Amino acid sequence: MEWMGLALLVLVGIGIIATGLPAAIILITVATFGAIIGVATGAIDVATLGALPTRLVNLLENDLLQALPLYVTMGLLLDRLPVADALYRASSAVLPRTPSAPLVSGMMLGALLGPMNGSVGASVLGLSRVVAPRLAAEGIPAPNRHAIVAVASTLGVLVPPSLVLILLSDAMLSAHTMAVTATGRSDRVVNTQDIFHAALVPGGIFLALCLGLSWIAGRTATKLPVRERLTAGQAWLAGVALISLIILLGGVALGFFYAVEAAAMGAFAFLAAGLVTGRLRGKMLNEVLNDAIALTGALFSLLLAATTFTMILRLLGTADLVGRMLSSIPGGEIAAVAVVLGVLGLSAFVLDAFEIIFVIVPIVIPPLLIRVADARWVSVLVLLTLQSSFLLPPFGYALMMVRGVLKEAVAFRSFVRALAPFLAAQWFLLLLVLFFPQLTHLGMSSDSSRLPLAPLSDEEFNKRLNEMIKLPELDTNENLNRH
Repeated sequence: MEWMGLALLVLVGIGIIATGLPAAIILITVATFGAIIGVATGAIDVATLGALPTRLVNLLENDLLQALPLYVTMGLLLDRLPVADALYRASSAVLPRTPSAPLVSGMMLGALLGPMNGSVGASVLGLSRVVAPRLAAEGIPAPNRHAIVAVASTLGVLVPPSLVLILLSDAMLSAHTMAVTATGRSDRVVNTQDIFHAALVPGGIFLALCLGLSWIAGRTATKLPVRERLTAGQAWLAGVALISLIILLGGVALGFFYAVEAAAMGAFAFLAAGLVTGRLRGKMLNEVLNDAIALTGALFSLLLAATTFTMILRLLGTADLVGRMLSSIPGGEIAAVAVVLGVLGLSAFVLDAFEIIFVIVPIVIPPLLIRVADARWVSVLVLLTLQSSFLLPPFGYALMMVRGVLKEAVAFRSFVRALAPFLAAQWFLLLLVLFFPQLTHLGMSSDSSRLPLAPLSDEEFNKRLNEMIKLPELDTNENLNRH
């Protein structure tokens, strides 16, 4: 029944594409179908399924999940408050008056507000409202405008403490814990702060590449940008917002704040500013809170459904099958990592980044970390792959969002052509980090790859794996009593 789990993964992809239903519903449906088949064939013990409620409760006890509603709220507040507009005007006032200035300002705005927005979708909405009309006024062609907004909306993924980075860090912590337990290595398990630090240099390199490409793309403008008037109030708001964002982002990146603390401070600051200025009262405040609850509920539903689905795959033995397949890949660590990144890239054609983190990462990453000890390097490569998935033609989430929000008739081929230099920069950075792992260790102690202290038998490996996923071992008497 090990191969049945892979068939279930394919079925999930087909269900998401063919039905258009939320991924959480598809995952629960396919997991139920897999559980029924597993019980009917004797591959799954009915009593073992009783561990599912305990597993879900333990999952929700993770303190890091408190950041989800806070970042969602920040993204919604940023979309409704004039912070982005003030920052854009201030940036345009500081930069030289050249055709490239608006594009560079839009890219910088995406990098600054992206981590606080909490999601790529929120960044697309904000940048489409603030940046896209100004680029159109400067005569920037529609394909270039779409490309700038799409790329800028994904920059926050690489800059801590983005929501994607937080969720991936939590998934990597669990995967690394399982790998260390299974192998008996003496490695220190990575935490969220380690992965934040590891992503700083690659994130800085990609931001520099994007700013350079934006400057080059500005040559397509047909006229010089008009200097927008920056009022004293807007300058004050931009200054306060910039200092606050730098303190929050820098504090998290340097380890002074935890992600949840930064999210709480940011959400409170934006909410207080909206209430004091009178921009968040009555109907608008209700809309923000309702949207925050709805989006948070969607994320938690996806998390619970994915956890249920991956548990069924483990019970069917699919995780062990994947582990054996990864261990049999010829070549060294780079070959094994490249194969896993290829699997994540293929998954991006049918799953978005959150679904990949919740469904695919828990299956393929633990066996990879058994073979490759450098968890920080693997984490950053996975992060870069996820960031690329948002811009992967033709179904990249950022691409679809931009086309849906801007509602402009742009030939998709022209859009992809304008996007091509940024995609090339992404893939260049991915290869750079793949072949130079030390880029993820600058300023920190290196994780040297170590072999397991002692090889484990399949029985011992499975026992430790079951302990990590909290599947209680039921004795014969308990099984008889339950039946």
